[in-house]
Amino acid sequence: MKRFITKRVLSSTNSLRSPRCFSQLARKQTPLPENEIPVPKLPPFDYSPPPYTGPSAEEILAKRKEYLSPSLFHFFSKPLNVVDGKMQYLFDENGRRYLDGFGGIATVCCGHCHPDVVDAIVKQINRIQHSTVLYLNHAIADFAEALVSKMPGNLKVVFFTNSGTEANELAMMIARLYTGCQDIISLRNEYHGNAAATMGATAQSVWKFNVIQSGVHHALNPDPYRGVFGSDGEKYAKDVQDIIDFGTTGHVAGFISEAIQGVGGIIELAPGYLPAAYGSVKKAGGLCISDEVQAGFGRTGNHFWGFETQGVVPDIVTMAKGIGNGIPLGAVVTTPEIAEVLTRRSYFNTFGGNPLCTAAGLAVLKVMEKENLQENALVVGSYLKKRLTELKDKYEIIGDVRGKGLMLGVELVTDRQQKTPAKAETLHVMEQMKELGVLIGKGGFYGNVFRITPPLCFTKEDADFLVDAMDYTISKM
Repeated sequence: MKRFITKRVLSSTNSLRSPRCFSQLARKQTPLPENEIPVPKLPPFDYSPPPYTGPSAEEILAKRKEYLSPSLFHFFSKPLNVVDGKMQYLFDENGRRYLDGFGGIATVCCGHCHPDVVDAIVKQINRIQHSTVLYLNHAIADFAEALVSKMPGNLKVVFFTNSGTEANELAMMIARLYTGCQDIISLRNEYHGNAAATMGATAQSVWKFNVIQSGVHHALNPDPYRGVFGSDGEKYAKDVQDIIDFGTTGHVAGFISEAIQGVGGIIELAPGYLPAAYGSVKKAGGLCISDEVQAGFGRTGNHFWGFETQGVVPDIVTMAKGIGNGIPLGAVVTTPEIAEVLTRRSYFNTFGGNPLCTAAGLAVLKVMEKENLQENALVVGSYLKKRLTELKDKYEIIGDVRGKGLMLGVELVTDRQQKTPAKAETLHVMEQMKELGVLIGKGGFYGNVFRITPPLCFTKEDADFLVDAMDYTISKM
């Protein structure tokens, strides 16, 4: 015999201790287990940070408001002051430990302050922090060699940048130079950066300023959950061919896409989409660019690169975030023939490929191999997805669970049939999970998708704690 409770959720502006009903979902009855769900507890961890003696969260927030751009925003009604990190955990100013289920936006790959990565950085900075690529240094060459060993086909030339935005900007320029065409095709709901060309390729209004963004066409998003063709990738890909036929001269510079959309809400592209889309682009003379800024570096578990999940080999691959475990580092990898276009003029990046960043990048690759982090992402990620799916079967508010490895999304809706976004409920669950000691991100166009992208050293015990915290929080709504 199951008992029922009335669900209640909070507005993001309300106190966590002053719940009120504000949605249709709040009036629905949802079954709960007979026994009350116990308050979950953090798994044991053998590390205590040194005492923090810096300014308080309130003092830092005051300085941010006075001296930093007003465009900066923060999670949580009471912003978290993170002062220490170790592997998959973060610590606040009071020494309280939190499970990091967001990984600094899919950036912390090996774990916070991984000793091998820290050691490589310290050794390099004690020798030379920066010179210029106009001089020789083994760090950039060693890392490029190791990085290329992870690439398929003839992808063997690397150009280093400082970020994913820079990498995507360069990739799009290379495609335009190589083909002599200007038209780029991107996907709706994607995010590729916030500079000139990348803002054009980005296809969510919230990330686009009112500046000139030309030469980009946005194709239907092959979203298996909300898309018009469900999981039929080839039907979505027909829109790419239609854009080429009716929106261009019949020739294009390129096509750029994420294998799994990160900012867009952990959207896996419908099966069979990329082979069909790549086929149309190739026939139109274009280059195919895979944005691996979030899905790359073993995060999907079953493959090292996200594009491999669809069995394609792009002409250009861009990457950042996990490549440096938090160090500002990005890269563009392409073929020798395509890379040749950058010799037509002088192209230079002062900090791209500096010894400090590339030494860190090489250390990250070594740690991934030594600790089998890609395999761990597969094993733990599969276990975590299974547990989240079980939670979906339990609560009507969870509309979809998706993703691969340790790049997972949980979408909340107030109505499963209408797929009505549960934005306020999402904020409430995030806040309450933080109070329990779990940090997760959010994304999607409607802001109603939990983004779960922890460090790849995540354990099954961590996965249990994350799901138990979500279960406990939803049960109390």
